[in-house]
Amino acid sequence: MEDYAIVNIGVLATPSGNTPLKGSEQGNVSLIRNAAIAFTNGKITYVGHVKDAPNAGEVVDAGGRLVTPGLVDCHTHLVFGGYRQHEFEKKLAGVSYLDILKEGGGILSTVDATRKSTYKELFAKSVSFMNEMLAHGTTTVEIKSGYGLNLETELLQLLVINDLAKSYEVVPTFMGAHAVPREYRDNKDGYVEYLIDDMLPSIAARKLARFCDVFCEDSVFNVADSRKILNAAKGHGLFPKIHADEIVPIGGAELAAEVGAISAEHLLEATGEGLSKMAKEGVIAVLLPATSFYLDKGYAKARNMVEKGIAVALATDFNPGSSPNFNMQLVLNLAVLKLKLSPQEALTAATLNSAAAIGLGERKGSLEVGKDADIVIWDAPDLNFLFYRYGNNQVFESIKMGWCA
Repeated sequence: MEDYAIVNIGVLATPSGNTPLKGSEQGNVSLIRNAAIAFTNGKITYVGHVKDAPNAGEVVDAGGRLVTPGLVDCHTHLVFGGYRQHEFEKKLAGVSYLDILKEGGGILSTVDATRKSTYKELFAKSVSFMNEMLAHGTTTVEIKSGYGLNLETELLQLLVINDLAKSYEVVPTFMGAHAVPREYRDNKDGYVEYLIDDMLPSIAARKLARFCDVFCEDSVFNVADSRKILNAAKGHGLFPKIHADEIVPIGGAELAAEVGAISAEHLLEATGEGLSKMAKEGVIAVLLPATSFYLDKGYAKARNMVEKGIAVALATDFNPGSSPNFNMQLVLNLAVLKLKLSPQEALTAATLNSAAAIGLGERKGSLEVGKDADIVIWDAPDLNFLFYRYGNNQVFESIKMGWCA
């Protein structure tokens, strides 16, 4: 058993606890100057002032830099075939996301490419993404399926995700309800039944997913469809998540509270009543400002959510259409500049609250004794500098479970 320590930390910034921070508590971040952190076998054994640090077999000198928990990206669609640059000119011309989908593009374009892809192609592409994300400070990633929309390809996506989990920290989510496939274009009810009767039982039996997500949106799956799917998923032991009220306020936030979802995601158009119900039921709000940026849309009302007592988390929404970006550092910049979170609130949102949104708050998201040694040393002197700079990778070193990436 070998002990490790990081010393000469200028500022160590971390939230604390195993549960998401909400309301005024979201900004509770400890700032320890002249700090050190020690870990053994991937678990943290000491956090505090350097003068009290235990002796360690191997020492890393942080050079007076900022140290935080590893970033947690709790909403991605990382496993997909092809790209969608061919739709970029339509986007620039003002064609909406849902209109592109109605024309058979968007998600359905990626479904076509993913169905044509092999396991080897999808896995190699995803490994490349994961390596780059780790180099940018993201140490834990949630990945959704949803580019198969049939049992064969949904299973293939989930197999890739689970195989990634052998080398990376990955959480799998089944999202067969991402769109209605072409073969069910005029029979959405038939697709919902196929999803419930065939896909969900097969995926649950193979234990390939921890969560089930639904795109609850106008022209996709309405509240009744989403309720039916998520309740069926709960019956198979999958925890509900929901893409809610991204484009049109159709009651997704209210449904998230009703079904006891661990998180509701996007929420740009969520109603005040829906947010109040989420607050009451403890549903985490996962906000995706990089998607707003790329689609040139408004931003979620993060300050209102914090004031209502909702725990706010952040993620990239990495996907080939509406957010071809896996850099959580950009998300942090946008969280402060556009969502109006404080640097402390944004750090909590990208670490502890994001970990809690995928059921990992007890192990991830803060630098505390007993938690996993997922650590980022930043080429920054303090927390404000991390948010002040943008457009470049500020990671000096990513450490995953005690190992330098």
